[in-house]
Amino acid sequence: MGGVWTYAQDSGYESRQSLVGFTVEAADGAIGHVDRQQDQPGRQHLVVETGGWVFGKSVLIPASAVTSIDTEARTVTVTSTREEIKAAPPPPRFTTDSETADDEYLSAVGEYYVSLRRPLAT
Repeated sequence: MGGVWTYAQDSGYESRQSLVGFTVEAADGAIGHVDRQQDQPGRQHLVVETGGWVFGKSVLIPASAVTSIDTEARTVTVTSTREEIKAAPPPPRFTTDSETADDEYLSAVGEYYVSLRRPLAT
């Protein structure tokens, strides 16, 4: 599934680090907190509970979208905006971790987030 499901080396992520409970900050504001995470190599992602922001739904965010982790402030910062995250392929109801491992769903989410990558300024 490629690099979209892997944390960038400079994100501050340490192997097997629990991010559950951390606040998630989009490029334009907070979106919720990490409810669960998948740390399987090649499938790393966060399941973020959005609270009232998206009608109390969970969203899945690939590890590559994480730009920084502040363990003292307990925050995870992601590259996407709130609207971009809201527009991601709609998730199934996440009641078990196996639902976040569906290859078809992960492929759709991965393709969406890859399409959002911004070109580097020159």
